[in-house]
Amino acid sequence: MGKKINFFVLSIVVLIVLIGSNSYSGMSSGIDAGDTAWMLVASAFVLLMTPGLSFFYGGMIDKKNVISTMLQSFIALGVVSVIWVLIGFSLAFGDSIGGIIGNPTTFFNFNEVGLAPNPDFSETIPFLLFAMFQLKFAIITPALITGSFAGRVRFRSYILFMVFFCLFIYCPLAHMTWHPEGLFRTWGVLDFAGGTVVHMSAGFAALAGAVFLGKRKKLGNEHGNIPFVILGTGLLWFGWFGFNSGSALGANSDAVIAFANTNIASATAMITWIFYDRMRNRKMSAIGACIGAVVGLVAITPAAGFVTLGQSMFIGFLAALISSFAIHLKNRSKIDDTLDVFPSHGIGGVVGMICTAIFAKNVGLIHGEYITFLYHMLALVMASVFSFGGSLLLYKLVDLMLNMRVRDDQEERGLDLSQHGENI
Repeated sequence: MGKKINFFVLSIVVLIVLIGSNSYSGMSSGIDAGDTAWMLVASAFVLLMTPGLSFFYGGMIDKKNVISTMLQSFIALGVVSVIWVLIGFSLAFGDSIGGIIGNPTTFFNFNEVGLAPNPDFSETIPFLLFAMFQLKFAIITPALITGSFAGRVRFRSYILFMVFFCLFIYCPLAHMTWHPEGLFRTWGVLDFAGGTVVHMSAGFAALAGAVFLGKRKKLGNEHGNIPFVILGTGLLWFGWFGFNSGSALGANSDAVIAFANTNIASATAMITWIFYDRMRNRKMSAIGACIGAVVGLVAITPAAGFVTLGQSMFIGFLAALISSFAIHLKNRSKIDDTLDVFPSHGIGGVVGMICTAIFAKNVGLIHGEYITFLYHMLALVMASVFSFGGSLLLYKLVDLMLNMRVRDDQEERGLDLSQHGENI
């Protein structure tokens, strides 16, 4: 009976999409060919980050959970894409309701999302392209969360949580931060490419997940495939150029600045991480180099278009030290964040947002603009509480509907076999 109901629901969704499909009409005047070409490429770059994350996480987990962990990232490409077209984009960028959320009917099923530019969001590229670029951010955010509860979550339950997270956590944060009438944006809060929307939301949701699901039955983690981690890091670094430079929404000087800052911050953080490990009498490991590189990418994300190269180097250096120390503290605590999502993305995002408020050109604290700094701190606290508290409620809601955690025997066998009937 349950299978019939699931198939019926899926059929209804497909019919809605087919019946209400957008014809993509609208005048294409005002479109800049160079900007459009770059944004098409940038969107593809950002999409590649999710498979990159899949390899990054999959290589770090033990061998009996590799496929499950990788699929938890990869499945977001499908689930979030459908949700985004139906209602997610409208909730994030529809007509503002109190500066908190978009009107779900504004762009429902991509209605009025056509080829003509929308000057409220992007003046030189098709509005459809803007929507698809933003989709890639929505895809990777819930995928980032999965590293915190790898090895102990039911796959069906995770999919349901992902849907709820996108609708009730990600979309409001995206609206508040990037919509012209969003609450944070009207305060003057700067987030160039998603320090708050993507990394802090995922990091604090990951912390909530680790708290809610509790510890694994067997702690410790033998990395299943370290070359996978290196490959995943390379794909993430490559895709991050689209993530940050694409957020300039055109082939312009802001995109070039973001490109340069992205690379140098990640490089600095990677070198800082491995030398800091050596200072603590640890090996200069591949895992450490990869985590350091990703932390640098996370931290520079909100500041990428607003700071100088020297400042981006400092941000990468500072984020590496703070995130490394956060992992040390986490390991001494009772929190089982399997792949250190909160210390890397949550703390890295916080460092990036604070540094943005300090260094941002013309409006940073170093330029005497303390009001902007205070609004950044307020937004940072609000986003943290909202992401952690809201996600914790969503975990509890999903658990009432479908048990979130696998049985002990399934965890012992590994999620590859118990959830998917596959293994490596």
